[in-house]
Amino acid sequence: MRAVGADRNLPAEPRAGVDAEALQREGVSAEVIDLRTLRPLDDATIMMSLAKTRRAVIVDEGWRSGSISAEISARIMEQAFWNLDAPVARVCSAEVPIPYPRHLEEAALPQVPAIVAAAKQVVG
Repeated sequence: MRAVGADRNLPAEPRAGVDAEALQREGVSAEVIDLRTLRPLDDATIMMSLAKTRRAVIVDEGWRSGSISAEISARIMEQAFWNLDAPVARVCSAEVPIPYPRHLEEAALPQVPAIVAAAKQVVG
């Protein structure tokens, strides 16, 4: 657990750059789960956090199609659907090859404004 919050659960890959302090400055209280391993995936931690926050925003540097965010979302639906107060949101990379120039790479990867917008959307 990288950060403890009350309103939302944000499972994220370590490299996805979810900054709990930046989210807090934007008024988003989030419990950030740092997924250090993807196999085996720590379902217990994700579901425990989801039971507390009742909302999930999954942040993934992979593409939305066929990504780890899709797998986490599927597991949430299978194991904790009735605990949800809102649909699971996913913030992923743009569906393009990741460009080499730094400014284009940053534009293609999930950034804090998109994460904040998704987190605010699940609360309503």
